[in-house]
Amino acid sequence: MGMASQDAIKQLAALMDQVEESLKSTFQNMHQGYPNETFVRFLKAREWNVGKAHKMLVDSLNWRIQNRIDNILSKPIIPADLYRAIRDSQLIGLSGYSKEGLPVIAIGVGHSTFDKASVHYYVQSHIQINEYRDRVVLPAATKKYGRHIGTCLKVLDMTGLKLSALSQIKLLTIISTVDDLNYPEKTGTYYIVNAPYIFSACWKVVKPLLQERTRRKVRVLQGCGRDELLEVMEYESLPHFCRREGSGSSRYSPGADDCFSLDHPFHQQLYSYIKQQALHQEFVAPIKQGSFHVDVPESDLEGTNIVKTIESELHNIDDRNGLPHSMNKLKIDSA
Repeated sequence: MGMASQDAIKQLAALMDQVEESLKSTFQNMHQGYPNETFVRFLKAREWNVGKAHKMLVDSLNWRIQNRIDNILSKPIIPADLYRAIRDSQLIGLSGYSKEGLPVIAIGVGHSTFDKASVHYYVQSHIQINEYRDRVVLPAATKKYGRHIGTCLKVLDMTGLKLSALSQIKLLTIISTVDDLNYPEKTGTYYIVNAPYIFSACWKVVKPLLQERTRRKVRVLQGCGRDELLEVMEYESLPHFCRREGSGSSRYSPGADDCFSLDHPFHQQLYSYIKQQALHQEFVAPIKQGSFHVDVPESDLEGTNIVKTIESELHNIDDRNGLPHSMNKLKIDSA
């Protein structure tokens, strides 16, 4: 890291010394003992512009306070059957760790239906996984590997991706906006596997809209990507849908290796952790059923342009396939 970068970190740190105590308090929950590394994440997200990085960080801290994000890990989604339904329709899990100790997050993009609960529940679940990653998983990895680990790898399974995915663009935009503005630079590399034609077509038009920093993170692999992924992780850490060349997504795959399942150790530990944290809050207020509503900041211009481009390309694909009216029947989910 050069002198200019060090100076930017010092300038941002000096600015943060002047913020209100409430912001400093939630910042401690955010940085987990690594403030400089957190400054670097926000500086990278704003191309090392100190003023813009400071505004982004302060906005994020205010978002955390206004939405009580520091307490979100004490808000279990109940009853358990509802949480299981969310896990079955929002496919995400921790399959293991890379050879460098980075958590490997698997996401079943193509088979996630997001149709078993309201948008608020899915947003709550997503933020809980983010916070559990940052407060529990990454600190544990840092301790285990003896060096700071602040990012993860993501493997995105596109099996089953269809034109009907357009109906989920609104929800996916909400989740992406939450991540971009409040959890920047937490993913080192995105590995795309089992990509059908519809993804390739959308990627072709979206790629030029992305910043170079983002484009460098995305790797589209052949088939299930097993051989390439084995260069960065051991077989035991491969997501279940990457373990056999030619096999598609194992959404319905039996056994404990299905990291999407609520029965997987990661989700059992996560849900148990949240319920345990909730017990400490019961003395203040009893646990109530209902989603934890979170205000979502407005998407930046890049994100808005990408969504519009994806929508346009999906419509074009639909028209080229001779199905000009099918997309018109779809309703974009609203938050």
